[in-house]
Amino acid sequence: MGLIKELVLLPVAPLRFTGWVAEQLADEADRQQFGAAAGVQQLEEIEQARDSGEIDEEEAARHEGEVLETQMSRAEPEEGTEGG
Repeated sequence: MGLIKELVLLPVAPLRFTGWVAEQLADEADRQQFGAAAGVQQLEEIEQARDSGEIDEEEAARHEGEVLETQMSRAEPEEGTEGG
């Protein structure tokens, strides 16, 4: 039955491949935007802005809190998944 199914679905294979590529691109974009390295980079940028006087301590603390909150919320669902 699997062979017949694959033969029937063969004409839509390019669409399935395009969907797979789109999913891979979305996953990579998520990793780049919300990954641990991105969080560290954002914290470094906040520290540089604070050191240069672009933002004050209160605003820096608020931004750091937002970055850390985002990182914590993104890490929680991944803890329960296996090698994935």
